[in-house]
Amino acid sequence: MRKHAANLLKISITLLGLFLVLRQVDLNAILDILRQVNLGWVFVSFMLVNASLVLRAYRWLLLLRGVGASVRFGRLVELYFVGNFFNMFLLSGFGGDVVRVLESARDVPGSVAAGTVILDRFTGLVMLFVMALFALPWRPDNFPVWLTWFIIAGTAGGLGLLVLLMQGSWLRRLGGWLPEPLSPVGSGPIARLLQAVEGCGWRAVGGALAVSLLFNLMLALWWKTSSLALGLDVGYGYLALVVPVLSVLLLIPSVSGLGTNEMAAPTLFAAAGVTAETAVALSLLNFLAVRLSGILGAPVYLWATVRDGRRAKAQSG
Repeated sequence: MRKHAANLLKISITLLGLFLVLRQVDLNAILDILRQVNLGWVFVSFMLVNASLVLRAYRWLLLLRGVGASVRFGRLVELYFVGNFFNMFLLSGFGGDVVRVLESARDVPGSVAAGTVILDRFTGLVMLFVMALFALPWRPDNFPVWLTWFIIAGTAGGLGLLVLLMQGSWLRRLGGWLPEPLSPVGSGPIARLLQAVEGCGWRAVGGALAVSLLFNLMLALWWKTSSLALGLDVGYGYLALVVPVLSVLLLIPSVSGLGTNEMAAPTLFAAAGVTAETAVALSLLNFLAVRLSGILGAPVYLWATVRDGRRAKAQSG
């Protein structure tokens, strides 16, 4: 029942967002823009998204090694592609993470699987804000002030929370009064999760942050290639400034950011001289590139299912 309610909420927010967007922009103009898209650049965006899955799998590998877990890199790449495939159906940009946790729990303890997946995502988000912070000095004069402060606050907050997570003793002092299921102290799920995150160590986290920087540069690059597909001349540095906001919007319950990103796109890209209709078209094109990349996960999932079935049959025989 809760699952259906959550999905209904996501669909409702997406439909509301699209409704509000279409009240302010011309749908026919958006469709005309998309009809003229350069498919070559769309294909480049598509391949960059899939290449980033391999890079992110390596980031996850560093964290698992930090906590002392031994999982093959090929297995992690497989799980990233499978997770991306399930993102197409789970109505979320993070539903695939749940699949990664469940599948990797076959190889490592559940708390380690969950802790490293969370830290894997979080290091990427933190470095996204750090990248934007370094790009701030080159922002245009008409860049929104609120967005400048959002980037500064996001960087400070993200780094501060990362330190808290890695220095688990501080959280244990602060949250020791909570009931066991929510307490960072004891043997409850939150406590085990915190131990797994803390157990990765700063060396592994530092490596994950470095890989996250490379991934975020790639993320801004596929937004750049998507913009080129529409014939836009949006600077790479400008994209590094606005992509963090678009990524944070994925945290809002919706269908993989659809609707929420389109609502924000006209405001975010206005300082780059992009019209509202073109900004919405760019957001939709990027959404399609990311969602369609999940197609490559289908044969990987099918192959893994058949392989695991044969192994189980061989072991039982």
